[in-house]
Amino acid sequence: QVQLVESGGGLVQAGGSLRLSCAASGRTFSAFGMGWFRQAPGKEREFVAAISWSGTTKNYADFVKGRFTISRDNAKSTVYLQMNSLKPEDTALYYCAADGTPLRAGITRSQYDYWGQGTQVTVSS
Repeated sequence: QVQLVESGGGLVQAGGSLRLSCAASGRTFSAFGMGWFRQAPGKEREFVAAISWSGTTKNYADFVKGRFTISRDNAKSTVYLQMNSLKPEDTALYYCAADGTPLRAGITRSQYDYWGQGTQVTVSS
């Protein structure tokens, strides 16, 4: 089992920045690829960004390329999502997820085995 706890969400004005963190516990962090997803009210959960165990492979959704950066610190068992130039349409509950295939930076929900509870990001116009 892996426990994932997200933090860093909040209310920010359009154009602002936030840094989300996801702390993992329970199993060796480097055994997992990690991802971020988000879900807005009335919409399906969608892929945002993912990173392989070493950080060598990263994938991003088209709508965040150039604005968001995913990174990880295996020594701290933590994955981060730096979000810049935020837009009102980025408002959502952001989830961290762990994939038991560490070489992969998966882009679909079915590739992930464990999920956190989410952290709310609200961007005002």
